Amino acid sequence: MPPAPSPRYTAVAILLHWTLAVLLIFMIGLGWNMEDNANLFQLHKSVGILILVLTVARILWRAFNPPPPLPDDMTPWEKALSHAVHKGFYALMLLLPLLGWLVVSTSDKQVPTLLFKTIEWPHLPFTEGLRGGATEDIAEFLHSKGAWVLIVLLGLHVAGAVKHQMGAEEGVFKRMIPGLAGATSPPRPARGWIAAFGGALAFFGIIAAMPLLSSSAAPVPAATTEDTGDWDLSSANAEIRFSGTYQGDAFTGVFEDWRASVVFDPEAAADAAILVTVQTGSATTGDNFFDKSLKEGEWFDIAAHPTATVRLTHVQPVEQGFAADAVLTIKGKEITAPLAFTVTFDGDTATLAGGTRLARTELDLGQNSDAGAEYVSDDIEVSFSGTAQRK
Repeated sequence: MPPAPSPRYTAVAILLHWTLAVLLIFMIGLGWNMEDNANLFQLHKSVGILILVLTVARILWRAFNPPPPLPDDMTPWEKALSHAVHKGFYALMLLLPLLGWLVVSTSDKQVPTLLFKTIEWPHLPFTEGLRGGATEDIAEFLHSKGAWVLIVLLGLHVAGAVKHQMGAEEGVFKRMIPGLAGATSPPRPARGWIAAFGGALAFFGIIAAMPLLSSSAAPVPAATTEDTGDWDLSSANAEIRFSGTYQGDAFTGVFEDWRASVVFDPEAAADAAILVTVQTGSATTGDNFFDKSLKEGEWFDIAAHPTATVRLTHVQPVEQGFAADAVLTIKGKEITAPLAFTVTFDGDTATLAGGTRLARTELDLGQNSDAGAEYVSDDIEVSFSGTAQRK
């Protein structure tokens, strides 16, 4: 009498198995081809966290739905090796993402992580004092070497499955792909849905909610300027834009919150008194990764320096409008740049436009992660346009 067909894995276990297999192979290839591509690096981090969450779900599911026993005709050493390989896989699927997370958290560059450019993922807690030290180097070494261990385990896993499928033993491959490599019997009824997927989602949700909780606990104050001027000028009726390139692609952003105190008479331009206060945390580009990065310490550092100011001095008429020196103060640094602008009047309404060019290296912006302007251009164009109403 032929032996009874061996039971197969549950459909959920099969789905998680092949999903993780595809993601792991993809990550190995991606890790070797990221080089200095920041977008691929963000994708690598996103997929790594996805693997971590799915692994938590897989482990919890396995606890409630044990895998079918190995075939009786496998030798003891083969069974021991199979169990060791599986345990190694689970350990690495947890450790590699955690080590990568530690690398990012302890790097002095402090590049934010946005999962698939959407969900902000925080750094590991209690790692602030470890940034830029040996912890990052050790974690990066273990992360990269662990990938090679994963490749070895992957080879052993595939070789074992093929060996048992092609050899004299009862195959095991068919249990993970029902109907493709031989008949199997149905698995036991599945259980633990809420615990497995609820636990994984809770793990993800609690961590993903941390940035939201911290941001809501410290609301960004609105820009304020003591307005002693004779013109009403603010972000309500005008805009300040900035533009540059990121990895060769153009980007544009706008400051959504700023106010100005303006005393200006075109017939007495030298007596002009113009001060603009910008809430730097209001910068937005339409790209979540850019917007999050701009708030960080190496860029605008809004926690320590929530505002920047621009004071126009030496205003004078020129052939096409007016020229001035723009004294910009940001993050405690002050630089002066030439600024040109035009103003036209229609009754009590003034229409203005102008701009200047700034070097972000002189402003200490992005100097940890991109001091050589390999990603973000050093030259940043700043322009303004809009209307002002006479008070």
